[in-house]
Amino acid sequence: MSDQDNQNGKKPRSSSAPNDKLLDHTYDGIQEYDNPMPRWWLLTFAGTIIFSVVYVINVGPVGNGDGRIADYENSLKAYAAAHPAPAGGSASAEQLNALLADAGSVAKGKDTYTSYCASCHGPDGGGIIGPNLADAYWLHGGDIASIYKTVSQGVLAKGMPPWEKSLKPDQLQSVVAYVASLKGSSPSNPKAPQGELVTP
Repeated sequence: MSDQDNQNGKKPRSSSAPNDKLLDHTYDGIQEYDNPMPRWWLLTFAGTIIFSVVYVINVGPVGNGDGRIADYENSLKAYAAAHPAPAGGSASAEQLNALLADAGSVAKGKDTYTSYCASCHGPDGGGIIGPNLADAYWLHGGDIASIYKTVSQGVLAKGMPPWEKSLKPDQLQSVVAYVASLKGSSPSNPKAPQGELVTP
């Protein structure tokens, strides 16, 4: 199509393809052919729509397996079985008091405390976000069995996680012994008392 044809308002010559049709509108002096999409492209597009419906409703088995959701849940179960979470188990007051009397166990508990507890309770137990562990006031019981229960089960309402899910049993027991050893110590900047007075 020449510029002269455009200026005279003449339509361009017809396409060599018999199915090509010129659209009526003109944009900036340009006309378009109404070329249909190739059949293979239309079939591919229709196939993606069908696949998306099957994928969303999780039809199974499609090919192999019970469906994507079942496969995902099975993989989670297999991972949990291969990597069991630490369990704190249980410990009696006698066992915990025996650890409290053992300097090695208390020292081991201090290492665990420094790694996991000091950010909330302070390096010396004086309290930061969490309460002071060195005074005689306790929010959830101050005897060694109550301390073990609090540490193992956590206090989710106050942001303290259940450490039995993260610590090994020996770590959990030794850190409880260390916390119990802090009673009566003198932190450098103790937090104000919280909870109830617990006498020996």
